[in-house]
Amino acid sequence: MSALNELSRLRGGKQESTDNKAAYLFLLPWLIGLLLITIGPMIASLYLSFTDYSLLAPPEWIGIKNYVRMMGDARLLNSLRVTFTYVFVSTPLQLALALAIAVLLNRGMRGLAFYRSVFYLPSLMGSSVAIALLWRQIFGTDGLVNQILRGLGWANPPGWIADPSTALYTIVLLHVWTFGSPMIIFLAGLRQIPTMYYEAASVDGASKWTQFWRITMPLLSPIIFFNLVLQIIGAFQSFTQAFIVSGGQGGPSDSTMFYSLYLYQKGFAQLDMGYAAAMAWLLVLIVGALTAVNFILSKFWVFYDD
Repeated sequence: MSALNELSRLRGGKQESTDNKAAYLFLLPWLIGLLLITIGPMIASLYLSFTDYSLLAPPEWIGIKNYVRMMGDARLLNSLRVTFTYVFVSTPLQLALALAIAVLLNRGMRGLAFYRSVFYLPSLMGSSVAIALLWRQIFGTDGLVNQILRGLGWANPPGWIADPSTALYTIVLLHVWTFGSPMIIFLAGLRQIPTMYYEAASVDGASKWTQFWRITMPLLSPIIFFNLVLQIIGAFQSFTQAFIVSGGQGGPSDSTMFYSLYLYQKGFAQLDMGYAAAMAWLLVLIVGALTAVNFILSKFWVFYDD
């Protein structure tokens, strides 16, 4: 009997070994891509951040001079201010709009699939060059917005993208408009909340507003947290909108000079690739720090059912 058990164990071990080899074989393309496309370039950029590298000559090691130089770079500091303003204004507005639309769609209206597709469409096109060009025309001096305002009696409305005080907020509005992706995630989360909670609250006399704050928001908080982290990371990487709307210059008066746009200018326009690599790693540290802060703060407001 023990011999049969041993034989069965050996066969089971061979089968497990075969399954593991098959799994590693299927994972091999992804692992190769991870090493060659992600980890390899990251290590190379970390090395380049400590060098003076212009793409036209071999990199020259200069230590931490690029990082010290960033501390005195006024345009870099301004780009950080612009980017932080963009992130912390556009992200809450986008998530609030996405949640509001998701709650509306969750009521089971007729043609839900159609409306869901229509609202998701801007997320597919929001970062495209064509939409950014269209946005530039809409908010131009003679654009659609100003034509409507003139029709309403405003004789000389400003050129929204030409005014330093309003140019950034036109891009914020573009980001808010691409609310489809978080909306779909919110809608999926709302569908997972058991209806018995709302039925019990209705029996107790709770209003719809009370049900929303006492039931929907706590049970949806993990989804809100997930969307918040993703959208903050994505907003810090925004580039196309600012590049197209400002003509690649971050104007007027650097009011739309996103950090990613300034990094592009340093690396590919001025061929200061070592400095651009250092800027990229600073962005990694900033995003990583904010993500860590979000995870720490989530302990105080994110509710998990288990």
